[in-house]
Amino acid sequence: MKQVKTSTIQNIFRVLLGSAMLYAGIGHMTFRRIAFQAQVPTWLTTDTDLIDFVVLASGVVEIAFALLMIWGRNFKIQTGLALAVFFILIFPGNINQYINQIDSFGLNTDTKRLVRLFFQPLLVLWALWSSGGLQYLENRKKINN
Repeated sequence: MKQVKTSTIQNIFRVLLGSAMLYAGIGHMTFRRIAFQAQVPTWLTTDTDLIDFVVLASGVVEIAFALLMIWGRNFKIQTGLALAVFFILIFPGNINQYINQIDSFGLNTDTKRLVRLFFQPLLVLWALWSSGGLQYLENRKKINN
């Protein structure tokens, strides 16, 4: 995969996103574990052991993404693309929280939970833009046309 040159501001935002992912990943495994368990959609499982496994596994994945976003310069495009897909895959947890009116992370009203849903696409764009993934996709589209 051909590397894309990213600006200093993109690199800063990539590291910031990686830092946020590191915080979230550690939270999955420690101080926010119960809150994240409430995010697991009931259509996925109601088994408490499996819910806990999903939370722990997603924490490990988030820490891996964090480390790659911060230090994986040679893989920043692939990481940004994969992280964008990850954000899409975990979106049902946010929908679950809204639909089932689950109070967690200070989101204790339907309005707050609804507003949160609109931030997920911004995270997808952040991952793509800061990693150069968006530019990579645009360049690829131009080549294929």
